[in-house]
Amino acid sequence: MESPQTSALESKTVIAARDALSGRRLGLKNLLPFLGPAFIASVAYIDPGNYATNIQSGSEFGYKLLWVVVLANLMAMLIQSLSAKLGIATGRSLPELCREYFPKWLTVTLWIFSEIAAMATDLAEFLGATLGLNLLFHVPMLPATVLTGIATYAILSLERFGFRPLERVIGVLVFVIGASYIIETIFSHPSFPQIIQHSLIPWVGNKDSVLLIVGIIGATVMPHVVYLHSGLTQNRIVPQNDQEKKRLASFSTIEVLIAMTLAGLINMAMMYMAASEFHGTGHTGIATISSAYQTLEPLLGAAASGVFLVSLLASGFSSSAVGTLAGQVIMQGFVGFTIPVWLRRIITMLPTVIIVMIGVDPTRTLVISQVLLSIVLPLPIFSLLYFTRKKDLMGILVNRRITTYMAMITALTILCLNVVLLTLTFSG
Repeated sequence: MESPQTSALESKTVIAARDALSGRRLGLKNLLPFLGPAFIASVAYIDPGNYATNIQSGSEFGYKLLWVVVLANLMAMLIQSLSAKLGIATGRSLPELCREYFPKWLTVTLWIFSEIAAMATDLAEFLGATLGLNLLFHVPMLPATVLTGIATYAILSLERFGFRPLERVIGVLVFVIGASYIIETIFSHPSFPQIIQHSLIPWVGNKDSVLLIVGIIGATVMPHVVYLHSGLTQNRIVPQNDQEKKRLASFSTIEVLIAMTLAGLINMAMMYMAASEFHGTGHTGIATISSAYQTLEPLLGAAASGVFLVSLLASGFSSSAVGTLAGQVIMQGFVGFTIPVWLRRIITMLPTVIIVMIGVDPTRTLVISQVLLSIVLPLPIFSLLYFTRKKDLMGILVNRRITTYMAMITALTILCLNVVLLTLTFSG
């Protein structure tokens, strides 16, 4: 049952949004009721998988792979804006449209791959939060997985009170991550000329760097959140005519730009902190989150290493909750039924529990999981592109031709990177 306070909060948000769409509400406050979906989606772009790939990239190759973070973030802005627009235009999520328009065999195939991607995502996110508890509070890894499950389920339970409480909690956790990396930037004194140079000039390198390039894109542009974003916008604020659809889509695009820019800056900060403090001081073998924490303390002090772990914990809790939420949207859309959130939470915990029990290196597992995500990623992008270019489905919000071309280039770029990765891997 909803509490009167949170029901009133959601009602107030909807009323403010309707006033903004009708033109009765003016100024920057217009945007406030629409903030939420993209920030929930942005959590997937700053999850522990990003920590793993960004720290390993920065320590091994310095600032040289910052351009990949910039490229991946631009891809994310485009893809997430299309996903949000799809939900606004159709009132349905991307998985629901796949089930409605695609043959059953294709729908089932997409569902299976999407569930695999969601499991890989949750593995990264759950391991990150577990590592954060282990390193920050010295909780043994196995009990830490249980605590992570309880904490993420508590965050998810806010959804029964409406969309606003969950959005606010996720927003606070994103703020904690962002504030942590502002502090880390102050501590680490990175080279800003190198940041600018390597953010603009591509560098590829060898097989190891290609693995990380694909991993960075897989850790940044997430398949499950492509599906989720359309579900977050489909019934949040319902437009009543074409003019309101256009205004709502404009507000959504602005929110996506803000949220994804913040996520991109955080990812850049992860990498240039590692470049400055690890690569710049000869610690080029930092390939795990644990070793990053242990190396940070003597280099920058206990405060800096503590801030690093606080950000990791906030990232793990928030992204794992969002991953479970995405799993519900994926299952409900593709196959038309859902399982209780607590049951999905337990099922998706199992791979992490197994990895912890058998002692597999968590950070290496994180990086490999991100490569898997990058390989699966073209499937939801091509599906999204197929629907957003259909005039009869999207109406006034149908893609412009340039948007379709850019989305196609994005999907083909990811495919090409994966082909290069597989070629280098099997050629030795």
